Amino acid sequence: MAPTRTAAPHAGLDADQLLALLRNMLTQRAVDTRGFQLNRQGKIAIAMGSEGHEAVQAGAGMAFVRGKDVLYPYYRNTGITLACGFTLEDLFRSQFARATDTTAGRSIINHVTDKRKGIASISSIIASQCTHAVGAAYAFKLRGERDRIALCTFGEGATSEGEWHEAVNFASIHRVPVVFLCENNQWAISTPIAKQMRNPDVATRAAGYGIPGVSVDGFDPIAVYAAVHAARERAVSGGGPTLIEAKCYRFLSHTTDDDDRTYRSREEVARARERDPVPRFERYLTDAGITDAAAIEALRKEIARHVNAVTDAIEAEPLPLPETLYDGVYAGPTDPWLT
Repeated sequence: MAPTRTAAPHAGLDADQLLALLRNMLTQRAVDTRGFQLNRQGKIAIAMGSEGHEAVQAGAGMAFVRGKDVLYPYYRNTGITLACGFTLEDLFRSQFARATDTTAGRSIINHVTDKRKGIASISSIIASQCTHAVGAAYAFKLRGERDRIALCTFGEGATSEGEWHEAVNFASIHRVPVVFLCENNQWAISTPIAKQMRNPDVATRAAGYGIPGVSVDGFDPIAVYAAVHAARERAVSGGGPTLIEAKCYRFLSHTTDDDDRTYRSREEVARARERDPVPRFERYLTDAGITDAAAIEALRKEIARHVNAVTDAIEAEPLPLPETLYDGVYAGPTDPWLT
């Protein structure tokens, strides 16, 4: 399916919004770099990069309406959680598993949550967030809450799970206000898309559920924003769900525990890097006269300084106390577990 085309210049986004997209994308990349460094220094247990997903997540986050919508993300969603209001400080509290973390240091890397900001807790069970998102959207409909959606993100690997089918099928039948966003990066850990599905276009599956399917260039944040924004408008007007497929690529290993050289060639990754969404969007903005190379370089340095400063500050925060190990796990006294 052909990528969607935007009718208005920049899909109606103004200069400040376009620069906000760039800031988010550069922040994602800086966080990825810092996370891998911290892991190699033995300071965090694992890191998971989103290089290649920056445009998808920045664009989708721009369409997310804070204070109304809820996000049901998956584990490779650093950028979209930041774009939806999660703070950089809380992100690193999660990575360092500090007592000040929103889960008190209980969750593994990238499994962030903030109910106040509409960011649901991430589950490691692939595709389980899809049924959770549909449940939330169904509640909006039953309660008559207008202008609210659930934005559900997942990789193409999740579409092979039964829960994904159940979620999309239920959402279609009951026309619930949910937007399904597939970040198709071509690799389900070490499984290439050719070994997972006969038809590589996830968006075409929407026809089987009687809902719209839209395929977009996942290296273009404006195209992703336009698609998610349109799907949101359809959902809040009672039109039901939309399945969006943003085609991108995962430049890094699945995690720092993975060596992607064992299952894909460096030549393949290099070819994908030619479409790197970050320099591509920088060129777009400079060509449009929104910014210039000097301003972009200054922004990149500002973000790097900020990320490093936040890292240092959060690393100094306290770890959870051993005696709190069972807090929030069992109801009632936990003393027997400590004797």
